[in-house]
Amino acid sequence: MKGKNALILLLIIAVICILCAVAYFGIGHKPAATDEATDGLAQQIEVVTNENGEVVTNEAGELETRIVDVETTTSDETTTTAESADSSTGLKTHDGYGSVFNIKQGLDLKGGVYIVYQAEKENPTDDEMAAAISMIQKRLDMNNWTEAECSREGVDKIRVEIPGVEDAESAVNEIGATAKLTFQDEDGNVLVDGANVTNATKQTDGSQIVVALEFDSTGRQAFADATSNNIGKVLYIMMDDTIISAPTVNTAITNGQAMITGNFTNEEAGELADMIRAGSLPFNLSVAEFNNVGARLGADSLSTTLFAGAIGVAAVFIFMLLVYRVAGFAADLALIIYTAIDLIIMSLFGVTLTLPGIAGVVLSIGMAVDANVLIFERVREELGEGKSIKNAFHNGFSRAMPAIIDSNVTTIIASAVLLWYGSGSVKGFAQTLIIGVILSMFTAIFVTRLIVEALIGVGIKNPKLYGAK
Repeated sequence: MKGKNALILLLIIAVICILCAVAYFGIGHKPAATDEATDGLAQQIEVVTNENGEVVTNEAGELETRIVDVETTTSDETTTTAESADSSTGLKTHDGYGSVFNIKQGLDLKGGVYIVYQAEKENPTDDEMAAAISMIQKRLDMNNWTEAECSREGVDKIRVEIPGVEDAESAVNEIGATAKLTFQDEDGNVLVDGANVTNATKQTDGSQIVVALEFDSTGRQAFADATSNNIGKVLYIMMDDTIISAPTVNTAITNGQAMITGNFTNEEAGELADMIRAGSLPFNLSVAEFNNVGARLGADSLSTTLFAGAIGVAAVFIFMLLVYRVAGFAADLALIIYTAIDLIIMSLFGVTLTLPGIAGVVLSIGMAVDANVLIFERVREELGEGKSIKNAFHNGFSRAMPAIIDSNVTTIIASAVLLWYGSGSVKGFAQTLIIGVILSMFTAIFVTRLIVEALIGVGIKNPKLYGAK
């Protein structure tokens, strides 16, 4: 029996070493982000000029444009390095999957710009807000802000976070508040205005996924003329100067209802419908708030917060050892496992870490210790009644379980409310706290118990070594 429990302890120590290594180095190598292009042809709009280089206008005074093919090239140089240096802190980092260095950092840590847009309409619908988010996300992609995040905030606001950008006002101007949707022919002539699209939805036509369009009375006539005059030709759906779809006209459509067909996936059809709706929003978006956080300030905040968190965790470890001795040692081992798994989960699932998020991690560590304290105090009571070590821990875990579950469930409920209704860094706090609380329940209840039972099994049975008075 002693040999079996000794083996369990060795396996636990091995698991701790492996988890810590994964949390630091990660597994394998994540390819470094590079700007990739695709071989072949892309299409873009070009302003027509004459022999003297002057722009050409039509009778209405509008610029003449045309759609041209542009050759693109591919860069096959994808860099994968086992180790790199963070530019803001100078610390060595590792790029493996699950590494703590791959945890996404919020603006308060990395620095960047945040913008809050507000819909100039009372109680916009979910579809309208989704279309607006799609429009802004498209603008972000056009500016190569691939790490930017765009999310709904409350009922009528949209929050945009762009890491690594220093000028908030310039970012606002680049993104803009509105987008112009148009339907154009092969010569770049505008045939239908996006404002005349009343709805665009993803639908299923038999086994085929399509995007269904509906037009108002003005759009119905304009679209009827456009399709009648362009049968067999491509009709370009443009968002500003970007082609978002290029369907071929098969027949004249006069009833104001059209379907865009193609080999769409559910996601592709939904995105296209959102973008088309975005160009025909029944409301404008105004900038309610914008600001920027300096990268140096973020780096200083991160290092200071991590230092404070490390001191707090070390104090918890020492306290558990001094007060509960062997049981405290088991709790500390469980906490190491908890911390490593927590960091790996945040890295793998793309959780964005903020300063309040770090507070959520430290708080969840405290809650894990709180669960162990409840258990060990019940064990002390059992030992005071003269029960054996084994029975005392069995009864102590059983008696403490309802209180542990109740306290953790109420915390999860409160965090879920913050996650649902909160915004920005509040959501970061709620995310890390929910993950931490669920994980801490597992380590406090199961892992700590397994370690304690193994320690008892190898012959450490003196009650005083477990905090008995």
